[in-house]
Amino acid sequence: MIINTNVSAVSSQRHLGESTQRLNASLARLASGSRIVSPQDDAAGLAVASKFDAQIQRNRGVSQNLTSAVSYSQTQDGFLQKVGKALDRMSELATMAMDGTKSAADKANYNTEFTELKSYISDIGTKDFNGVSLFNGTALAVTKDSEGNTWNLNASSMNAVDVTSVIASAFTVTSSNAVATINSAIENVATHRAKVGANIQRLQFNQEQISILNENLSATVSRIKDVNVAEESTQFARYNILVQSGTAMLAQANLLPQNALRLIQ
Repeated sequence: MIINTNVSAVSSQRHLGESTQRLNASLARLASGSRIVSPQDDAAGLAVASKFDAQIQRNRGVSQNLTSAVSYSQTQDGFLQKVGKALDRMSELATMAMDGTKSAADKANYNTEFTELKSYISDIGTKDFNGVSLFNGTALAVTKDSEGNTWNLNASSMNAVDVTSVIASAFTVTSSNAVATINSAIENVATHRAKVGANIQRLQFNQEQISILNENLSATVSRIKDVNVAEESTQFARYNILVQSGTAMLAQANLLPQNALRLIQ
């Protein structure tokens, strides 16, 4: 029997330290809800989850870009719809001006409205969205994935020949080719609206795709990082018991050298 070195106490202390460390780690997991509280818990899993987290954030940025592009395209369509209505009215005015029973004063009144509608259409051709021209005929690049790849929207131009024939021409409501020219412009504006509609459709499908991808990536990260509460609760209870029993055994081990004193009493 020895006094200076209490091997049993040292061993009990080591076991108690290990149990306490595991108990604290289990408590941290339950408190944070994460299985990986520190890198040593799962270094490889943390690396994979970090890459997925970064991709999720980039996808959120892509989704915001797509939302802006949808707003841009919807604004285009709204203006084109008004241009279509203006052209419809101009076509009606040109048709009514062909009536031989109309006096020169009547036709002059028709032409006043006709001219104002031409100016209205010309003004819409200069509109922009957040500083970006809506109808300059330049294809707008849109981000489509987290890797930075882009695709171009179908361009729409209010300054193209098909529309400027109405906007810039000097013809009046009584011109012989007024109806034919306006009908051509109406058809071309309808074509522009079809292109814009196709843009909106693709943008919305792309948004849905990004949303589904983020949902699956989030589920993957959850499987890697999130703690299984039922399983961890069981481990916590186990470590808690080990700490309590280890504390009690360390106290008993510290009393063992006292037995040596009985030999010299």
